[in-house]
Amino acid sequence: MFTADEISQRVKRTPFVPMRIITSAGEHYDVHHPDMIMVGQRLVVVGTASAKNPSVFERLAQLSILHLAAIEDLAAGTTAGSNGEAGA
Repeated sequence: MFTADEISQRVKRTPFVPMRIITSAGEHYDVHHPDMIMVGQRLVVVGTASAKNPSVFERLAQLSILHLAAIEDLAAGTTAGSNGEAGA
């Protein structure tokens, strides 16, 4: 189980390391920039970057911290995928 502080520390790493958040339902959300994630006491909000402007989000997902199963580093050069699609 993760805490808000643990996730915040992960997001504030310098340099930022892109990450994949995996939920207990098997969905995954890729975060390629620290501006695309907000950490609250009980929720993590992840933005999906717009294809036209990667610094602007197109969609938001609110994830309960209780349902976060894993946070993994993304390999360098991993492209943005379809957030929330299991096994994608």
